[in-house]
Amino acid sequence: MPFVRVGPLDVYYERFGTGPPLLFISGTGGDLRVRPGVLDTPLATDFEVVAYDQRGLGRTSKPDGPYTMRDYANDARGLLDALDLSRVNVIGVSFGGMVAQELALLAPDRVSRLVLCCTSAGGRGGASYPLHELASLPPEERAAISLQLGDNRRTPAWRAANPELVAKIEQQAAAAAAIGSDDPAKGRGAALQLAARAGHDTFERLDGIRIPTLLCAGRYDDIAPLANMEAMAGRMPNATLRVFDGGHLFLVQDRTANAMIAAWLRR
Repeated sequence: MPFVRVGPLDVYYERFGTGPPLLFISGTGGDLRVRPGVLDTPLATDFEVVAYDQRGLGRTSKPDGPYTMRDYANDARGLLDALDLSRVNVIGVSFGGMVAQELALLAPDRVSRLVLCCTSAGGRGGASYPLHELASLPPEERAAISLQLGDNRRTPAWRAANPELVAKIEQQAAAAAAIGSDDPAKGRGAALQLAARAGHDTFERLDGIRIPTLLCAGRYDDIAPLANMEAMAGRMPNATLRVFDGGHLFLVQDRTANAMIAAWLRR
């Protein structure tokens, strides 16, 4: 298994594909053991994709907190250093998009082109849904709320009309959550990530990101609402916004998304 030392962390990472290097920064609770993942998408046929478990998650170290968004950005830059990657394309999804914003502000010389998917800037630009507030809810209530947050078309009436699909989605979520459950530090690391996420705010600094940027939003996303990404587009001087037919998981729901992102990165 490939690990590399990044500051105080042993970072688990994977590389796959051929072409220009592409750093993929995953979302809340991201763990490369959950499949299918980015390494299974068409992106890996056009680029050399580098993906990794962020601090506190998956097989990467889970040091004591608190963690900050700057910590996560420094981890990403440190991984590029450790892998001798001087300049890369970057895709950040959800929480990973928040980290990618900080990375682009911290080390703009390391990022060729930037893709930010289903994410938010915080502050006056609007924050993503406070997922940490769901932790104390009963499991059934948490699952129902999460289902509709991910795609606001999944109303109670929709769920009643589609019980088999709801059961399948819930089974997939439960299987993903069970991965790594034998690690006693898993819950602590996940909570530290959510705490860092809650403090994310780059909105007033977004005009400092002058890297060509593609903003990708899901039309029915209530975790990172379209309005948040529209606010980001209005703040970033070299940003283009594209809206896809789906919710927070539009990269899976809309089959045109990955191809469009790959084509934009190849320009």
